[in-house]
Amino acid sequence: MTTTIFLFSITSAVAIIFALAAHILPTRNNDGEKNSPYECGFDPLNSARLPFSFRFFLVAILFLLFDLEIALLFPLPAASFLTHPTTLILISLAFMAILDAGLVFEWINPPLEWAE
Repeated sequence: MTTTIFLFSITSAVAIIFALAAHILPTRNNDGEKNSPYECGFDPLNSARLPFSFRFFLVAILFLLFDLEIALLFPLPAASFLTHPTTLILISLAFMAILDAGLVFEWINPPLEWAE
C-alpha cells in the first residue's frame, strides 16, 4: 500500500513539474500569423469558397485507401499465434493482391499524371 502511495506521489510530482516547466520555460514570440485562427496557409480574409485542386482529392483518396489497407492488415502478425493461420494469411494475401493491382492500375492510367 505504501509503495502505491509513494509511486502515485512521485508520478504526480513529476507531472506537475513538467506542466509548470512547459508553462514557464518557453519564450513566446507572438505575431499576427501565429495568432490567426487559420494555420492551413489560406488567407482568412478571402472567400472560403475557393476550389481545391483535383490533385489534392486524388492524393487524399489514395492515402485513405492505403491507410485502410494497413488498418485491415494490422491483425496479420497475430495470425502466427493461431492454430491454423493459413486461412487468414491467404485472405490477407488476396486482399493485398487486389489492392496492389489497384495501385498498378492507378499508376499506369492518367489520373496520377501531375504534368499539365
